[in-house]
Amino acid sequence: MAVPKKKTSKSKRNQRHAVWKAKAATAAQKALSIGKSVLSGRAQGFVYPMDEAEESED
Repeated sequence: MAVPKKKTSKSKRNQRHAVWKAKAATAAQKALSIGKSVLSGRAQGFVYPMDEAEESED
């Protein structure tokens, strides 16, 4: 089984954790932004399926 040759420092570990957390926050913010634009009807460049029932009513 492979083992690391040297112990990872606390600063490296914390830095890696901070990057991981930042990616999650960015993804959540982007998802919220896309959701708001889709609900408001101002979505451009974002393709999402429409219900066929809604299209037939128009």
